[in-house]
Formats: sequence, C-alpha cells, structure tokens
Amino acid sequence: MCGIAGWVAFETDLTTRSETVDEMTGTMACRGPDDSGTWIRPQVALGHRRLAIIDLPGGRQPMSVRTPRGEVAMVYSGETYNFQDLREELLRKGHEFRTVSDTEVVLHGYLEWGDAVAERLNGMFAFAIWDARVDKLVMIRDRLGVKPFHYYPTRDGVLFGSEPKAILANPLARKVVDIDGLRELVGFTVAPKWSLWKDMYEVEPGTIVTVCREGIRERRYWSLEPQRHEEELDATIAHIRELMTDIVHRQLVSDVPRCVLLSGGLDSSAVTGLAAARLASLGEQLRTFSVDFVGREETFKADENWDSPDTPFIRDVTNLVGSTHQFITLKPEDLTNPDLRRAVITCRDMPVGFGETDSSLYLMFEAIRRQSTVALSGESADEVFGGYRWMHDPEAVNAKTFPWLAYRSPMSGDRTAFLAPHIRAQMDLDAYIDSQYASAVSAVGHLDDDNDHQRVMRVNQNLHLTRFVRMLLDRKDRISMAVGLEVRVPFCDHRLIEYLYNTPWSMKTFDGREKSLLRAATKHVLPESVQGRRKSPYPSTQDPGYALSLQQQAKEVIADRDHPVHELLDQDWLADIVQQDVSKPSDARRGIDRVLDMYHWLDLYQPTLEF
Repeated sequence: MCGIAGWVAFETDLTTRSETVDEMTGTMACRGPDDSGTWIRPQVALGHRRLAIIDLPGGRQPMSVRTPRGEVAMVYSGETYNFQDLREELLRKGHEFRTVSDTEVVLHGYLEWGDAVAERLNGMFAFAIWDARVDKLVMIRDRLGVKPFHYYPTRDGVLFGSEPKAILANPLARKVVDIDGLRELVGFTVAPKWSLWKDMYEVEPGTIVTVCREGIRERRYWSLEPQRHEEELDATIAHIRELMTDIVHRQLVSDVPRCVLLSGGLDSSAVTGLAAARLASLGEQLRTFSVDFVGREETFKADENWDSPDTPFIRDVTNLVGSTHQFITLKPEDLTNPDLRRAVITCRDMPVGFGETDSSLYLMFEAIRRQSTVALSGESADEVFGGYRWMHDPEAVNAKTFPWLAYRSPMSGDRTAFLAPHIRAQMDLDAYIDSQYASAVSAVGHLDDDNDHQRVMRVNQNLHLTRFVRMLLDRKDRISMAVGLEVRVPFCDHRLIEYLYNTPWSMKTFDGREKSLLRAATKHVLPESVQGRRKSPYPSTQDPGYALSLQQQAKEVIADRDHPVHELLDQDWLADIVQQDVSKPSDARRGIDRVLDMYHWLDLYQPTLEF
C-alpha cells in the first residue's frame, strides 16, 4: 500500500521540474512513511511513497524495466493477492525477477499482456505505467475502486495522484470548486468520475485510462454482468464458504503485523473467525481491535438505530476464536478537538461533514497503527449480501431514486439546509439526483426472463456496488492511509461479487433475514449471539458533552463574522441550529458538523469558489 503521483507533459522538459515533482510526491508521505522515490524523464515524472508490506527490502519504487524498444516504468499502490500465481506463470514464460514483490509481478505482467494485465489481477490497486516504447501513460484502477486514483488533464498532458492533494501541489492545477462539485458533495449519488475539484476526475473503478499525444482515452475492463444462477441453496452456501475461506487466506499474506477490525457484527465477525482459524493452523494468534466510547456500555440506551452496544458481542467472538483483543476507548473531548477535525478534512481533501463517524475512525486507526500495519475489515458485506435496512424496505426499494436517499437515514435529510438560499436555488439538487438516478438505472443489464421484482432488486444491488460502496471505500482508505495503516476488504473480491450479484434475492433472504447467505456460510466460525444479531450501524457516542462542545464551536463560527464561510451559510438557519437539542445524532447535529467542516476546509485549502 502506497501513494503515487505523476506528471506527463509532451511539450515540457520535466527534468527541470524535479522540485514540483518532489512536492507532489511529498503530499503522499502519510500513505507511504517507509520510503520515497521519483523517476524523471523529459516527458514524464513518476513519484512514489511506500508503505512496505511485501518484500520489505526489494519492493522499492518507481520500478522500471529496460527493453530493446525503450524503458517501461511503474508506480503502484495496493496489493495483488494472486501475485504468486502470476509470478509462476510469468516464470514459465521466461521472465526473470529481481525481487519477490507483487509490484514487480504486475510490471512484468504488463510487459507480457499489455493493459490486459488488469483482467488477471485479484486485488486492490491503482497504478500508472509509462511505456516509452510508444510514449504513453497507462492508468489502471481496481474493479471496485478500493484504492483512490485521480487525474487532471493539462494543456499538453496530465497530472495524477492517489489523492487530490498530490495534484493540487502542482501549480498547473487550480484549486477551484464550482456548483457541480458542491452539488455532488451534498447529493450523495456518487457520480462517476466525480471530484470536488473543478477539472479533476477519478479514474473509474474497473477502468483503464490511456494518455498519449493524441489525447486521453478510457476502456472499461470490468463491469457487473447479469448471469443465470444455476446452483441450489446448499451448493450456493458451500461455494460462498469456499470463496470466503480462500479470500481471507490470500489477504492475510503480509511481511508485517496484521489484525482484523472487529465490531461484533456479522461481517467483521465472519472475517475474524476465518482469519483466526487460518492463523491458528500456522501457529499464530490473531489480533483484533474495536472502537468504543467511555461509558457507552454502562449507559447505553436503545433507539431506532442501535438495539444494543457492541461490546458483549465482541467478547463472545474473541472468546470463541481466541484472539488477542484491544478496545480503543475514546472520550468526548478526544472527538471534538478542532485539530482532529482538520486532520480528517486534510486526509479526505473535502468537507464531508461526517463528524464523529470519521473522527473516531481516525483515532482508532491511529491507535492500531502503533501495533499493526495491515488490518482486514468487514466493509462492503452489506452491499454484496444485502444487509442495509433500506434494501428490505419496500418503499425505499421501489422509490424512483437511490434507495439510501429514500430511506430515513443521515443521508436522506435536508443536506442543503445550511447553505445560503441563493446557493440552494442554483444547485437544483432534486433535478440533479433524478438525472443521476436515471443514468445509473439505464446502465443496468437484465436477463430476458427477469420478472419485475427481480429487475428491481438487480437495480438495487447494482446501485450499491457501482455507486454507494465507493463512498465508503474512499472514506476507509483515505482515513486509514492518513496514519499509514493498510485496510484490506475481503468482501470486495471480484469473484465473490460476481457470484453474489447473480444469486437470486430470494436466496439472499432465504431465512427471512438480511445477509442470510453470509450467516449460513460462516456459521461454523461464529458464536450464536452474533448469528442472531440484527444489523447495527457504526457506533456513536451518546455522551451529551460531545453535543455541547459541537454547539460551542458553532457559536464561535458565528462570532467569526469576517470568515468567508458566512458567504456560504444560511444565517437564520445557523442562528437556530445552535439552540437545538443535538444530544443524539440528528439533522441538526449533522448540520453543525457540515458547518464546522466547511469552516476549517476553507482555512486549510483556500479554494476559489465559482458559484
């Protein structure tokens, strides 16, 4: 896992711009604290920051190979879990290796198969290859978009980086945010290629972007395709169990300490059970970590989101599998520190407004990083197996919009209320969401004999796997890599996703509950309490001191009358919001988080606003 940056300029001598390349690469230091390197030629500059995971002494980058027709160089971020299989195949074809790293395997894979190497990779990755044989840059991103990848076209080439900050460090990139960027920031449709920053784009998941003198071209190498599911229920469960076991085994490969993020829910507990069994067979003990809040278990009050605290279920799992577990326990004052909020905004490059959800995740990852470099997560199981509550709500499923916006949730409230009236009118958010929804649905393929319900559910799952999951994957990657922790996501293995995408919804709910197939496939490694547990969201503090501190900070924003944030805010709304009860997660509390994020983001980035 690493951070990459680069610059291609067909009409500029980049050997004279090494200082700028170093600045771009330096912004990725958090993603790669172990090593740094650049590779500069007249038309191209590649930068790399390394977090050493596999082949600690041999995997340095940028990595290059000389061929009779020219040099081929690469910067790579991520992990290829089947690199050992590919290495054996390439050895049989006559390739010679100097290291045992997955990076070198991917580079030689490109030499053998060209950009079709992407189709052979099992993993999470974002990499760029400069092919001097034909003077072109090839940028490739993994199928689900686990690893971030951005680019910015220029007059004579392109800038690229793992994160926007790498691109923004180049003076050719303008720090401009227009109404289109702001619209998606609060729209939560996860529009393809979107970036908050004007003229910047994402490399789409499952896509290859090629840059040459003639311009920029895209080719999709992977997408969700409808297939007929032929297996009966028992065979389906057995196949999922076999897949999950193989996936977790592959993702445990590491030359540095690894662990599992354990929440006590079905998803992370399944990964924990499979990982613990594998490590036990190797004579090792698994380490697990979770986040908690001071006094949460003792003072917990059930509500519409949380039926119970996580800690009793976590103990049941650790007692069953024998892991060494640590609770990362946070205090309200930890979460409300403005410096922490600024750190989270910096790692995400935008004012998302997720508040304590992001802040607590940052603090947990920071604590874990002191003891481990790799962590496996249960992220994305809900999208793959059908776990979200709105997926089982007929009104949300059948609404002519994104189901996560139709269901009552933190994303479905009035997310523009904090903005000044003239900005809200300019956004026309409802029309934008309708347009994005229509575009997303039109891209979904169906089998000829799918009935209406099957079509609705296929659309439902497609939207989650091609849109919603990207938001959560970006969040987890950016926050974890801000502290140099690599988080792996077994449920994003494309083999599992392709299989489950085409498994009938009736099988996914065969026992009348959400995620029926995951529960059945992993019950052999789960305690009974977790098998019967209802889905619970990421934990939130219920301490009233947290809410009071938020309101006080919002009052300080009001008092700072000369700050540019006031040009964006609805002043009547702001005056009212600081008087409301925000002791529990609510639209008011989330509104304050958005205001505070916007306030600090403007200070940190000083963008030009074009709206």
